[in-house]
Amino acid sequence: MGTEHIHIIPTAEWLNTDSKPLIIAGPCSAESESQIMHVAEGLSKSGRVHLMRAGIWKPRTRPNTFEGMGVQALPWLRKAQEQFGVKWMVEVANEEHVKAALDEGIEIVWIGARTTVNPFSVQEIANALEGNDIPVFIKNPLNPDLELWIGAFERFSKVGLHKLVGVHRGFNTYQDHVFRNSPNWEIPIELKTKLPQLEIVVDPSHIAGKRNLLHEISQKALDLAFDGLMIEVHPNPDAALSDPKQQIALDDFTSFLNELENRKTHFVDAVSIDKLQRLRSLIDEIDYNLLENLKRRIDIVDEIGLYKAESGVTVFQLERWIQIIEDRLQYAKEQGIDAALVKDMWTLIHNASIKRQTEIVNKNLSERDTFDA
Repeated sequence: MGTEHIHIIPTAEWLNTDSKPLIIAGPCSAESESQIMHVAEGLSKSGRVHLMRAGIWKPRTRPNTFEGMGVQALPWLRKAQEQFGVKWMVEVANEEHVKAALDEGIEIVWIGARTTVNPFSVQEIANALEGNDIPVFIKNPLNPDLELWIGAFERFSKVGLHKLVGVHRGFNTYQDHVFRNSPNWEIPIELKTKLPQLEIVVDPSHIAGKRNLLHEISQKALDLAFDGLMIEVHPNPDAALSDPKQQIALDDFTSFLNELENRKTHFVDAVSIDKLQRLRSLIDEIDYNLLENLKRRIDIVDEIGLYKAESGVTVFQLERWIQIIEDRLQYAKEQGIDAALVKDMWTLIHNASIKRQTEIVNKNLSERDTFDA
């Protein structure tokens, strides 16, 4: 199914600003009224924040940990919003949360990664919000499943909610030991490709998991032309009741933003545009050559598959695969090409070759059985 049926209203039409990047900031958790008022005052004075965020219901991995202040925190957010004029957004995970937030005047909500992963929960929230013209920010699911993420947007769009924004907070993985959650940038980029009208903000706090990595992730997000940042900010991060390591100090927030470079997304002068177009034409030519060579390789793979089938030889031959990968990686090293890229590419090519040769062998056996019969 395509995504053309998902209607999305851009933030410029409901946030009364078209300035980019969109900056969302606030503590991981609302801990007290004084904390919320302190943060709201500091962030509003910065003049850089479009929306403020705070978790009041915290879905924690283990019980007996701080799970948020719940409904008692909602009046704090409303008071801060009225006093400082910046809207707050909260995470909702079920119908009860939605009702409580709406009753207290919360005008924007987000769906957390632990909720996005469950279509039943997403549908429950969508149903609870139906009839309310409210913006919904949707974080990616915990696991790197693009279709599941798209499905969440479909569920809200289907009930008439079109002020939708994506939030990239990274994916749970055992492989990435640098960041708390693996960025897997190719997934939100693919989401942008499928839903070009969708704006996506990046949550560097949850991707990084460490304060010293926030700048790196934030700059990467801007360099990849994502639409904004959702940053966790706390008056005293080391004393925070949840996720202290990934929050930056309120006093450091403005300087943190000032250190980021917001580059242009397009060339504007004729000379630069012409040069870029010529370079892109070269890329196109090389890509077509790659595809032509790939087609030649596939033809030879098919010929080898037929030869194996007629000779009764197994499709997969470990020694040959080891030889291929070692040779290609060595050649890549000599050419200064990233080894991981080459390994991933040749693994995909080899798997496709195995699949094609297996189909040829099975077809050959089927034809033999038919002939013998």
